[in-house]
Amino acid sequence: MNLSDQINADIKAAMLAKEKGKLDALRAVKSAFLLAGTEKGSSGELAEADAIKIIQKLVKQRKESLGIFVEQNREDLAEVEKEQIAILEVYLPAQMGDDELKDGLTKLLSDIGASTSADIGKAMGASMKAFGSKAESQRIAAVVKELLK
Repeated sequence: MNLSDQINADIKAAMLAKEKGKLDALRAVKSAFLLAGTEKGSSGELAEADAIKIIQKLVKQRKESLGIFVEQNREDLAEVEKEQIAILEVYLPAQMGDDELKDGLTKLLSDIGASTSADIGKAMGASMKAFGSKAESQRIAAVVKELLK
């Protein structure tokens, strides 16, 4: 079962269980999938990697909103965002730990020959291809910058 089918099945289950928070989060994902499938140049089918990127984008948006709500002391809205983040993260691949990410990036950087800060552009492109679905882009960028000092 691909990710899109899993989301649809979980929407039905959330409707039957009357889980409003889960239903809202999953409907947002389904909406984003439908928009991506109807974009110009799209074949209508959504690849698994693209689906993961969409969910990562939705999680990132919710984390940004969470930060704003916490900053403005809106705990009621912050709780909603926390709940939706937890629901969406279930559909993402397991995230790499810091040590595992650093080891993987060290090997990748030596493979592509990146050794100075001038190579950051080349290193980030290769790093995002290799680890983009397993770690957040901000974490990858921080580790790459640290390794290429």
